[in-house]
Amino acid sequence: MSIVTVQLGQCGNQIGFEVFDALYSDSHCPQGLCSKRENEVYQASCKERFFSEEENGVPIARAVLVDMEPKVINQTLSKAAQSGRWKYGQHSCFCQKQGSGNNWAYGYSVHGPRHEESIMNLIQNEVEKCDCLSGFFIIMSMAGGTGSGLGAFITQNLQDHYSNSLKMNQIIWPYGTGEVIVQNYNSILTLSHLYRSSDALLVHENDAVHKICAKLMNIKQISFSDINQVLAHQLGSVFQPTYSMEGSYHYRRNPLGELMENLVPHPEFKMLGIRNIPQMSENSLAYSTFTWAGLLKHLRQMLISNSKMEEGIDWQVRPPLSGLPTLGKVSLNRELHFNTSIANLVILRGKDVHSADLGKQKLRAYIHQYTKFGIEEEDFLDSFTLLEQVVASYCNL
Repeated sequence: MSIVTVQLGQCGNQIGFEVFDALYSDSHCPQGLCSKRENEVYQASCKERFFSEEENGVPIARAVLVDMEPKVINQTLSKAAQSGRWKYGQHSCFCQKQGSGNNWAYGYSVHGPRHEESIMNLIQNEVEKCDCLSGFFIIMSMAGGTGSGLGAFITQNLQDHYSNSLKMNQIIWPYGTGEVIVQNYNSILTLSHLYRSSDALLVHENDAVHKICAKLMNIKQISFSDINQVLAHQLGSVFQPTYSMEGSYHYRRNPLGELMENLVPHPEFKMLGIRNIPQMSENSLAYSTFTWAGLLKHLRQMLISNSKMEEGIDWQVRPPLSGLPTLGKVSLNRELHFNTSIANLVILRGKDVHSADLGKQKLRAYIHQYTKFGIEEEDFLDSFTLLEQVVASYCNL
């Protein structure tokens, strides 16, 4: 079954390129411990999911690229074509000359309705190339205007037009130090709208990925390209084919469906996070050995202690023997350190949203930038209410 990827805004398009490049590289790497037959079956399964028919022998990504400025899309198309290994379709992108100015309301209320038909037609064209559609993977940021505002609008439209198809949004949590002065507003509006229209939200925190680049990958001057490559590696580890219960040569055919089945048992609990192990630079791999027992031991403790990376795991954290006490019984002086996610497969549902700064004290500071595009103060209050309900639901697990 195939997945159609929708890349939105600068962040979504740059990450999307790295994801497809990583997927292609993985499926076409030297066969290693696999037989030639196993390698061929693996390649075919990967291609069915993420690439459509070949043009002059070059696979075409099952993707739609959307941005309100042409620069990043042009760079992305060029990099893919220059690789000579895979490329985007000739008619798979939509861009304009005017951006969204980091304003969620402008992306959602202006660009969304104005360009809805054109963007949805591109998505429909990509869907029609699939023999069997598993669902949509939408890559977007939360801090800006196009990725967050237009991304929320497009996700809502996908829910209206393809209600029987699964939708997973990968959302990039902004740096805590702040990239955009109104990033808290944009993030709150994005999360609340996606919670109504998406089936799962896969959250990546820029701060956590930056720390992985610095401490595990040993990168001195960290760029967004470095961060995006780490993200692509993690996403590839989740979406690439895995054996089904039938054994060799049989791969699971519905990646999104199986992830949702295992990780989203209730629509109120749809925040997902990735723990990946091992993570290190290629130069270090030659000097490292691993055992499944050792990897699984470390991974289990990462989950228990809610650690985003292997380095610095708190081995003292243990889950309570009698289960997690209810919120009302927890001492105010006692902080919960262990992970209370309710399901895990490769991805774990975490409490990422619990750290969201709702920023109520500063609500009116830039509100006029939103009201002039149709987003009223009541919309913010509705978003606060919904997210507070989500936080309370996770706290009461």
